[in-house]
Amino acid sequence: MERTADGRYIVVDGRKWRATDPELPEETAALLRSHLGRARSAVRTAGDDGAQRAARDRVQLAKEGLGERGDAWWDLEVPQRLARAQDRLAQLERRAPS
Repeated sequence: MERTADGRYIVVDGRKWRATDPELPEETAALLRSHLGRARSAVRTAGDDGAQRAARDRVQLAKEGLGERGDAWWDLEVPQRLARAQDRLAQLERRAPS
C-alpha cells in the first residue's frame, strides 16, 4: 500500500485516504480494526434502518479510534490521540453485540 511522503495518507487507486495513527499500540489498533470489520459486516447484513444506523455508528467510532476520521491525528498531541483511541474502544466494547 502506497503512502504519501508525509505518511498521513494511503493511496488506493489514485485516491488518498487518511492513514491509521502510527502512534497507536498494535494491540489497540488490532482491536479497533476487529471492531471495524465486524461493524462493516453488520452494515451489510442489517435487517432494518435502526440496525444499520447502529452499525454505521460503530464504523464511525472505530475509524475515529484509528485516527482515520474526526480530528486529524497529526493535529493532536500523542496523549490525546491515545486517549481518543481508548475512549472509542471502550464505547465499541459497550455497543458491540454479544
